[in-house]
Amino acid sequence: MGKLGLYLHVPFCVRKCHYCDFYSAPTDKGARTAYVRALCRHLIATATGETVDTVYFGGGTPTLLDTAGFQKILETVGAGYTLEKDAEITAECNPVTHAAGLMEGLRRAGVNRLSIGLQSAKDDELRLLGRPHGYAEFLETFSAARRAGFENISVDLMFGIPNQTVKSFHETVDAVIALGPEHISAYGLRIEEGTPFYGMRKSLSLPSEEAEAEMAETVAQMLSAVGYDHYEISNYARPGKRSRHNMRYWLGEAYLGFGPGAHSYYGGERFFTAPDTAAYLAAVEEGDFAGLRQGAEPIVGKELQDEYVMLRMRLFEGVNLADFVHRFGTSFEKAYGDTAYLEGLGILRKTKDRIAFTEKGMRVSNHVLSDWLDFGGSS
Repeated sequence: MGKLGLYLHVPFCVRKCHYCDFYSAPTDKGARTAYVRALCRHLIATATGETVDTVYFGGGTPTLLDTAGFQKILETVGAGYTLEKDAEITAECNPVTHAAGLMEGLRRAGVNRLSIGLQSAKDDELRLLGRPHGYAEFLETFSAARRAGFENISVDLMFGIPNQTVKSFHETVDAVIALGPEHISAYGLRIEEGTPFYGMRKSLSLPSEEAEAEMAETVAQMLSAVGYDHYEISNYARPGKRSRHNMRYWLGEAYLGFGPGAHSYYGGERFFTAPDTAAYLAAVEEGDFAGLRQGAEPIVGKELQDEYVMLRMRLFEGVNLADFVHRFGTSFEKAYGDTAYLEGLGILRKTKDRIAFTEKGMRVSNHVLSDWLDFGGSS
C-alpha cells in the first residue's frame, strides 16, 4: 500500500480577497474551537492507520487557528495514522503583524513548511486585490519564520493584477529573490464568477494579454537565472524543495481531504465534502461521516487517461511514454495525435522516453491540452 497525503481545510478568513473563489467565512474564537474539535473527531473516526508523509493545512487562512489547535490536530493525525518522522507538514499563512509568537508556536506544533501568500510587493496592488496586509507585514512574517527555524518557506506571487505593469512585477520578483525562499509559486490572476472582482470586471484596468505573457516569461527567466527549478507550470523550487504534497496531485497519488470544501482522491475515486461549515459541524456531531463523502466517482478508462495527461504535463518531466503505454495499452500518438508540428514550433520537447512542454510551451499549455482532449474525444 502506498503512502497517503492529508489535506486539512480551515474555512476561516478575516475577509474575502477580491479574487478568491475558495470556500471561507468570517470567524470568532468560539467557532474556531468548535471547528478544531469537529475536524479532530472526523479525522479519528475515519482514520485508516496508513502511513502519511504529507499534511497540508489550506484555507481560508489556517493561521487564524491558535497554535494549540494545530497541535491538537497533528496529535490526532498521529493517533489515527502513521505520521512519518520526515513528513512534510505545510501551513498556508497570510502576512501578519506580531508574527514571532505565531511562528514559534507553529514550529512547536510540528509544522515544518510555510506557504506565505504575498501576491505582490506593491501596497497599491495589494489594496486592489483586497489583501488584509501590506508588504511590511510580509517582511515581518518572513523574518519571524526564519528566526523560528523554518527552513522551507514558499511564497505565492500573482501577475495580471489590475494596474500591474511588467516593471512592477519585475520589482516584486526581485524583492522576493533577495529573501531567498526555498519555493516560489507564481499564478496568473483569473477572475472567477462569484468573486468580488467578477462584479467589478468591467471597470478593472487589467494588463493586456501581451503584458501578462511577458510577466510569465519574466518570472521564469528571473528565477531560473538564480537557480530555481521550474518544475511545474506555476511553481519553482530550490533543489530538493519541491512541494511534496502538491506533487501528489500532479502524480495522481492518494490524498484525503477533511473539512468543508475539501476534495479527496482515494481508492481510485474522487469525492468531496460540501462547502458548508454549519452542515459539516452538524454531520460530525451526528456521526454521519459517510454523508460527508459526496460526489464519489471512480476515475477509470478514458477519463483516467486524460486526467493522467492533464496532470503529468503540468510537470517539467511531462509524460513517460513507456508508462503511458503500460497504463493505457496504447501509444501517446494514437491517443492524442502527431506531435511533430508542436515540436517544430518549440512548444513540445520529445525524446524516445518522454514528452513534455518546453518553457515556451508551458505558457500555452492550456490550449494544447484542450486540443488533445478534443482529439482524444473524437477518436
